Amino acid sequence: MTSPSPDLNVARRAEELRRSAQETVDVLVIGGGITGVGVALDAASRGLSVTLLEADDLAFGTSRFSSKLVHGGLRYLATGDIATAKESAFERHLLMTVIAPHLIRPLGQLLPFAPGVTARQRAAGIAGMGMGDLLRMRARTPRKALPAPRLVSARTANALVPALNPRGLRGGMLSYDGQLVDDARLVVTVARTAAGLGARILTRVRALELHGGGAKAEDALTGERLEIRARSVVNATGVWAGTLDESITVRPSRGTHIVLDAADLGHPSAALTIPHEGSISRYVFALPQVNGRVIVGLTDEDAPGPVPRVAVPTEGEITFLLSNLNRVLSVPIRRNQVHGAFAGLRPLVDSGADSTADISRRHLVAVSESGFVNVLGGKLTTYRRMAEDAVDLASSTGALGAPPSRTASLRLVDSAVIPASGTASQAELTRAEIEFAVRAEGAMTVDDILDRRSRVGLVAVDRVRATATVEAVLAETLAQLS
Repeated sequence: MTSPSPDLNVARRAEELRRSAQETVDVLVIGGGITGVGVALDAASRGLSVTLLEADDLAFGTSRFSSKLVHGGLRYLATGDIATAKESAFERHLLMTVIAPHLIRPLGQLLPFAPGVTARQRAAGIAGMGMGDLLRMRARTPRKALPAPRLVSARTANALVPALNPRGLRGGMLSYDGQLVDDARLVVTVARTAAGLGARILTRVRALELHGGGAKAEDALTGERLEIRARSVVNATGVWAGTLDESITVRPSRGTHIVLDAADLGHPSAALTIPHEGSISRYVFALPQVNGRVIVGLTDEDAPGPVPRVAVPTEGEITFLLSNLNRVLSVPIRRNQVHGAFAGLRPLVDSGADSTADISRRHLVAVSESGFVNVLGGKLTTYRRMAEDAVDLASSTGALGAPPSRTASLRLVDSAVIPASGTASQAELTRAEIEFAVRAEGAMTVDDILDRRSRVGLVAVDRVRATATVEAVLAETLAQLS
């Protein structure tokens, strides 16, 4: 008997959707973000039968709007949340050394000792980065993966980030963290790995109602209603969790980033870490990307009211990010140099804190009154541990008798060719990349390819330039699969 293929496409979807309506699986997962696909992978790797339903596309929600960092929890150390910092450092270790070393690289992060960065902030940064390195050692992450933090001279700081204002610069502190090639690509790769172990990954299938024995669902492409039966159910829908379980109180927090041309910052080779004025625990980051862009983020703003399909950055947030960045630059970045902006909603569990910035990033896993498992909170770095806890509880609740989790030693499948670093003008898609997205990564629309299998869509001019080619290759490839 041959092993299932990791490839996701419309032909596989059609067959697995038909079978899902006829069979009972061990675990039904709702949500195709990083938590949901992580749950699907954990369950499938234990030998359980799995179906995952996603109302739109993989990584459609919060999971594509992160800072694209696999980080060790420096911020949590600053706020005294040692448990979360330890968990982050350990999960970062697994991701960088075992699970996804092909998707993560070490990224230098520079805290500049510049005017406007106070002595207290400098001292806190040095202490925090030192403590972060102790957590790295505790997790046994090798120096090859994460070099040691060190003090650097003003000359070195300017070489790392040429746009820094040299006037009054007194060097800085350089530490290292993990940077994903892309957060949405991690989600797709986890989903493909789960599919390779037999999980059914069904996008464009919306769960309408959950219960302990399955879900009522609708095929978003045809409108057909179906009943999916399962021995256990996991709600991993993030900020939308409350729409399936009214007892959940989610307090969304909006995190906004802006997209700049790396040339405007002198093509930095390290990220900038800029403390908020008066704070030792909150920062703005300027993070160089592989496609000649820099993303600057992020905000942490309450987002009350109905959850939007896609969050929208506010002008106030964009202004806030620019003003903090410009505090340390020799030439300020103007509003018309912002090529794009995006925002995601963190699915925080409401604790009654005055601000979402004060809510713990620890995750919650619990059984609902209807008998299904809810998993929410947490963050991208700790998705594997969240998934493990969710499947442990689902196994207990559904009497599945599953063995212990295997994901701490399970390497994710290889993905498409990762684009080399270059200028923004090189951020174009090849025919092979488009075909791979459709044949192997489950892409079904132009937006799937531009916004989630690549990040071309973050910049309007790049989207316009690439759309015609993507439309043509997509249509041709879908026709071949039908």
